[in-house]
Amino acid sequence: MVSETSPHPHHPQADRPVYVIGGGPGGLAAAAALRARGVRAVVLEKAESVGASWHHHYDRLRLHTTRRLSALPGLAMPRSFGRWVSRDNVVRYLEKYADHHELEIVTGVEVTRVDRAPDGHGWLLHASGGRELTGSAVVIATGYNHTPHLPDWPGRGRFSGKLLHASEYRDAAPFAGRDVLVVGVGNTGAEIAVDLVEGGASQVRIAVRTPPHLVRRSTAGWPAQLSGILCRRLPVALVDRLSRPLARISVPDLSEHGLPRPETGLYSRVKEGAIPVQDVGLIDAVQKGRVTPVAAVESFEGDKVTLADGTLISPEVVIAATGYARGLEGLLGHLDVLDDRGHPSARGARTPANAPGLFFTGFTNPISGMLREMRIDAERIARVLAKSLT
Repeated sequence: MVSETSPHPHHPQADRPVYVIGGGPGGLAAAAALRARGVRAVVLEKAESVGASWHHHYDRLRLHTTRRLSALPGLAMPRSFGRWVSRDNVVRYLEKYADHHELEIVTGVEVTRVDRAPDGHGWLLHASGGRELTGSAVVIATGYNHTPHLPDWPGRGRFSGKLLHASEYRDAAPFAGRDVLVVGVGNTGAEIAVDLVEGGASQVRIAVRTPPHLVRRSTAGWPAQLSGILCRRLPVALVDRLSRPLARISVPDLSEHGLPRPETGLYSRVKEGAIPVQDVGLIDAVQKGRVTPVAAVESFEGDKVTLADGTLISPEVVIAATGYARGLEGLLGHLDVLDDRGHPSARGARTPANAPGLFFTGFTNPISGMLREMRIDAERIARVLAKSLT
């Protein structure tokens, strides 16, 4: 159960700010939207700068959403950034955004636990350095990609090659001339595989458990993001049906190269949590044999990797593009506001029915674009809180 108008029961006190946990785009957007409505918001960021996670993404990363539809509330992204904004320009934008809105940001502070305030009005935050902070409401914006997830493959610890999570990957230079296996064919894995090929890796394979839906980032000037926005307004079965012929027209059949078309419909997969892979060179690399799809990883033994089809391979390097956990259990697990996957049970302007005044943003990866949804969430959260705090 969730509540739309939430914070009625806790009667917030005027001298208690709204605390926003996380200084990434979701947290900054929420703070700016609250400030625009006259609500004091304090951003708490455990790193020493805003947008910290963006500083550590791989170098070639560009947004798969357009510049215009990726801007946060109250500040457009500069046209000079181009249509597909680079990682470095995202960082510049977030830094400028915080300055432009004169946001109240405290860096170097990690919140470790959130409890209800002892007086029943708002929330008590336990933070590094023994701090205890009481806020009228809390916005959790610690990020979708919070804690790298590395599967506990049998024999993983005995692998004699190099094993790293995709979060540790920066560029292809250290892997030039080497045999590399990328595990996972989401957007990150696909882009890293292409980067490795272009950076001179001697052999690049990509382990695939479930074939993804491949889409062009833009077709005849029409970005895939706009199609994603439209899809959210249509029935799942209809989108599945319409996407099949479009995929056959726009994306070649890669079955003979080891990457068959998915059996499940595109939007059905999205509802299961699998976002389509926007092509930034993978299709061409697979067609030309520069990236070789192989079966999923089952186990490790010495210098060997066993695949699901029984094949043994000996890559020098394994890069696990196996996703992230939300990492919310320690912070909020005792409040009964997470589902069985550790995801928030509510988002945006909706709060858990048993936790009014506790908001979440940035914990979904929607087909319409994460930054766009953060902007929408921020404005909705601000509207609800401004109404409840006055």
